[in-house]
Amino acid sequence: MENATSQNGPAPATPPGELVRLFIRLGLTAFGGPAAHIALMQKEVVDKRHWMDHQHFLDLLGATNLIPGPNSTEMAIHIGRERGGGKGLLIAGACFILPAVVITGVIAWLYQRYGRLPQVADLIYGIKPAVIAVIAGAVYPLARRALKNIQLWLLLVAAFAAGLWWSEGEIAILFGAGVVYSMWRMALRPQGDLRVIVPWLFLQTPVLTSSNIRIFFSFLKIGAILYGSGYVLFAFLDSELVAKGLLPRQQLVDAIAVGQFTPGPVFSSVTFIGWQMGGLRGAALATLAVFLPSFVFVAAMNPLLPLMRRSAFFSTFLDGVNVASVALIGVVCIRFGHDTVTDWRTILIAIAGFVATFGWRKLNSAWVILGGAMLGCVLRMAS
Repeated sequence: MENATSQNGPAPATPPGELVRLFIRLGLTAFGGPAAHIALMQKEVVDKRHWMDHQHFLDLLGATNLIPGPNSTEMAIHIGRERGGGKGLLIAGACFILPAVVITGVIAWLYQRYGRLPQVADLIYGIKPAVIAVIAGAVYPLARRALKNIQLWLLLVAAFAAGLWWSEGEIAILFGAGVVYSMWRMALRPQGDLRVIVPWLFLQTPVLTSSNIRIFFSFLKIGAILYGSGYVLFAFLDSELVAKGLLPRQQLVDAIAVGQFTPGPVFSSVTFIGWQMGGLRGAALATLAVFLPSFVFVAAMNPLLPLMRRSAFFSTFLDGVNVASVALIGVVCIRFGHDTVTDWRTILIAIAGFVATFGWRKLNSAWVILGGAMLGCVLRMAS
């Protein structure tokens, strides 16, 4: 068994083939949105393979929440960078994205050809309540590691309350929690290191000569500045594309549905949108553009994490951000449950998911999600 990344130093590099197998499988089985994807990664990377400890996983999660782009994709890229350097960064990110992009591309082609989406309501019906248990199962050990003292417990409660009250304030809550906790700790230890690390990120894009240049730069802008979960993407697309007459609203609504029932990152919905706007080339350009900034941001930020941990100010800042990240995942669970657990069938599926998740800790979360999907189909057909 490989040693986990810890304060004793990094673990040996993971063979590229193992990264390919893991992230292709995650890309095929990671249903339920960013929080669920991160839960699956935590189970695979921390609990099962021991590639890193919970604290380091939390640091990566906190760093991911501080930069724009799809959170779960950036976590995959971070893990790849940790385990395989620059090559691992590319492998993990590409393999996590690829299954969703291929599936979404096929659906986009069928949609363009036949003008309708496949019927998947029964699968979604069962997957959503099962995902709540998967998220809760992952957040529990992360919370135990993040909550080191009473001040962090108070910060957790405050961040959780703020997340419930201010649904669009994720980034402000994360930064605020980091700053508040850092100031508190530095007030107790005024001799602390106050040096600030400011990474400069330069993103160069290739010169495009095709008629789809607008698609590329529209989605590059979205990938470079969009904070929060993938679900924030849809509101942004509405203002960027629908309001400007570049995309019919019905196609955006259908893209949201595709993002819900396909595995992998929710941002793969842009593959569907790009196809409707410019065919295969439009889909390829939109996909490349929206994910490209994530690779650049993670490549720039990941090497800074050890420096931040050695800095008294940034170490406490990360602790505050990590607690806020746990709180916001808890908020996702609450909202997800409110929207999806609506009748006795979904209650039954959610309970079964919690029993499976917490009763068999070594059970792969993909089986919980698959079981929820099957149970949802059976209960809907039986009613």
